[in-house]
Amino acid sequence: MFLNRTRDSYQLYIFICFVSQLFFTYIFTVSLLYHVSVVKLDPLQLVLVGTVLELSVFLFEIPTGVVSDLKSRKLSIIIGYFLIGIGFLLEGLFPYFSIVLLAQVAWGIGYTFTSGSQQAWIADEIGEEKASMAYLRGAKAGNLGQLVAIPLSILTGYYMINLPIIIGGLCMIGLATILIVFMKEEHFKPIERTDRITTFEAMKQNVSKIILFSKTSFILRMLFLIALIIGFYSEGFDRLWLAHVLDTTFISSLRNEQLVLLTGGFQLVVVLVSFIVLHFLNKSTIYQELHRIYIALFIGSISLVIALIGFAVSRYFIGLFICYVFIQVSRKVMYPLEDIWLNKLIKDSSTRATFFSVKGQVDAIGQISGGPFIGYIATSFTIRTAIIVSAIILSPVLFLYRFLLRKAKG
Repeated sequence: MFLNRTRDSYQLYIFICFVSQLFFTYIFTVSLLYHVSVVKLDPLQLVLVGTVLELSVFLFEIPTGVVSDLKSRKLSIIIGYFLIGIGFLLEGLFPYFSIVLLAQVAWGIGYTFTSGSQQAWIADEIGEEKASMAYLRGAKAGNLGQLVAIPLSILTGYYMINLPIIIGGLCMIGLATILIVFMKEEHFKPIERTDRITTFEAMKQNVSKIILFSKTSFILRMLFLIALIIGFYSEGFDRLWLAHVLDTTFISSLRNEQLVLLTGGFQLVVVLVSFIVLHFLNKSTIYQELHRIYIALFIGSISLVIALIGFAVSRYFIGLFICYVFIQVSRKVMYPLEDIWLNKLIKDSSTRATFFSVKGQVDAIGQISGGPFIGYIATSFTIRTAIIVSAIILSPVLFLYRFLLRKAKG
């Protein structure tokens, strides 16, 4: 009976990874183009949209993580997908800068409810060792969802750019409804507290545990530092890459429906390559040892830095395309490995969701700090200069992973 429940939870986790990435990709395939060509945002506004999103994540990441640890993983995940859906509905229905900013707040808060909660939920239900495999297979399923979503997004976005955003928002609300019925939570043990301890006090106790563990764990401090640097570099590229391609190549003269086909093609190639790489990664034993994880993350970081510089300096469409694929594939492969790394460091399962939330908040701090800085450089100089600066900002990660590798050998 226990094995059946474990299998059901495992399968549901894979399903959530698949459909959530399907809906996100269905939306994101056209969202940046929607911001550039319909809402008419300039480079600084594009980055400010991301900054508002990350500020929302920063302010709510730990409180929502504590709700997950204190109340219910399931409740947190359901609330999250509902808010994400509301946010995207607003964004797709009203093409105004102020409404787009408001939408980022809504779906950013929703994201914090799901961030860490999904990983913590499956680890509670099936155990830490099986969860490591689930993270990799979930990432693979997510890539399959992206593969399905991109052609659908191209098809609907070809006729109306904002239609995938509206439909995707409705689907997120539908996912929350499905989870109310089918999601089980049988092994979750909430943090025990007396009636005298408030939720805020419980949150302080939880964070205090993380601070204490961070002081005693050098590797955890390194993980958070790397998350900060990655957040600092990433926001500028995520918001400006399409504007850079439009400024640099012939495609700026294309019609909106043609741009939907082209940008969708970019995403489709990224998903296909990522799916293949994650397939082979899933069959390997790389996730079982921290040393191997460090090697993979180090190689991925090298690819990122080189590809960012190549993307910035290339003046030809094919060069931009190849570098973009390298950047996105490297990031997609590194993400589940970072989850596994953090999961292996957590000793107290009752604070698991909060640990993942703290990592998300550190990343958000980096993006909040780096986004306006990169946006200012793009506006004052060029987008090319801003992306080169992003690569320089990321480069210290190479030395940190190199140091971790030497320490692991010793």
